[in-house]
Amino acid sequence: MKSMDNDYSDIINLPHHESPTRARMAQADRAVQFAPFSALCGYDAAIKETARVTEAKVEVQTDEARLAELNEKLRILDENERSHPEITVKYFVADRQKAGGKYVSVTGLFRRLNKIEQTILLMDGTVISFEDIIEINDF
Repeated sequence: MKSMDNDYSDIINLPHHESPTRARMAQADRAVQFAPFSALCGYDAAIKETARVTEAKVEVQTDEARLAELNEKLRILDENERSHPEITVKYFVADRQKAGGKYVSVTGLFRRLNKIEQTILLMDGTVISFEDIIEINDF
């Protein structure tokens, strides 16, 4: 049985070959050659988007009691505009990618009601449409 040194003894001590016409490739570039690739570009993103869950918007207009409560709170806010009370509003934000959306709560100082556009404006610039509001905390 031959030893490994004897098998390659004719080339083992030769210098590494350097091409006179091509620059040596960096190790990072060589590694990229063997990196896995995705044959279906964007497929993983599409799967994640499909799996992302959205909520359906609750229609407050169908719940007379809740609608009356929200209208009363909006009236009180309008009367107390100068005191800029801190309020927490839970409202619906529509998803830009697919049907549905999510409910978010925001807390901030009340600035004013825009009765023409039917929005609440907070001091930080947040604008919330009346039709998206599901709840306003007691202030």
